[in-house]
Amino acid sequence: EGELVRVAWQDILKRNPKLDTCNFMVISAATKAEIPFQLEKIGTNEIKYLLMQVSVAPKSLLKIDLKKGKPAKVKAKTYGRYVPERKDDFAWENDKIAFRMYGKALEGTNENAHGIDVWVKRTSELVINKRYKVDNYHKDHGDGLDYYSVGTTLGAGDMAPYLTDSVWYLGNYKNYKVLDNGPLRTTFQLTYDDALANDQSLKVKKIVSIDAGSQMNKIEYSYVFNGKELLPVAVGLATRNEKDKQLLEDKNGIVGYWEPVHGEDGITGVGAILKSSINIVKKRNQILAVTNVRANEPIIYYTGAAWNKAGEITSSQQWFNCLKAFKQKLDQPLLVNLE
Repeated sequence: EGELVRVAWQDILKRNPKLDTCNFMVISAATKAEIPFQLEKIGTNEIKYLLMQVSVAPKSLLKIDLKKGKPAKVKAKTYGRYVPERKDDFAWENDKIAFRMYGKALEGTNENAHGIDVWVKRTSELVINKRYKVDNYHKDHGDGLDYYSVGTTLGAGDMAPYLTDSVWYLGNYKNYKVLDNGPLRTTFQLTYDDALANDQSLKVKKIVSIDAGSQMNKIEYSYVFNGKELLPVAVGLATRNEKDKQLLEDKNGIVGYWEPVHGEDGITGVGAILKSSINIVKKRNQILAVTNVRANEPIIYYTGAAWNKAGEITSSQQWFNCLKAFKQKLDQPLLVNLE
């Protein structure tokens, strides 16, 4: 299936000033096959990037041509939306896995949870709308379910300030904005009420994106606060005081957890990848990757999940190798040259 590569639209227009936005195809120069693409607007009315799904072997070269013609319709492989019919969840997914965050309507109720929830699936079809309609998504109807328990943790890789040896949960998201919605990448923004963490006043927003074919989300957190001091933050994975913990702990920026089998529901692996080195803290109910952020400077990290019953990643070894390989790709990204 490959991964997504983006090229700045302005760079393309410089080389193709007469390009008709509504009538062009992306073609592999070697195979002459059409390459699926998306025009990324990032919440604006203007095209910012050309996003292409390509398969490139390490140390190899892929050349593409832009040709006049009607492109084939790209099947939607990512999707996200606000869910008013279920309190005010925000749910998102790709062809591998699904997630959700909780809004203000859940705060203060006995259903509330803090972090990122995982919806496991064993289909490449998009399932969010179907599952909310069935309204019994805690049962597997053949394509997966929601059995993951977040509770008072950061769930599958959310982030929060970490001060006085404690995670400071800042409340559920207040507002959302969908920036792009497929077919190959879905990106949205969540903003939060102003909050206090150990008397430090904070404004928080985050931008989440999920790509077709990936187990991982890219998350960009922005913390606005006064002062030049660094703010310690933690990315957390729920371990729920479970026995038989299988953990990946790499201080260069990776934490992973392969949970024990949950009866018929199977096993979920969760993981997070940071670009910086981390301190790893183990609590009773979660493992934390702790780092520092500067005021008004976004921090980008990656978090995701996999389900053994999807049949692709079925052991802790495979999941941890997947996380390590993802980190390696971040450290050695694909290079794009325009000729």
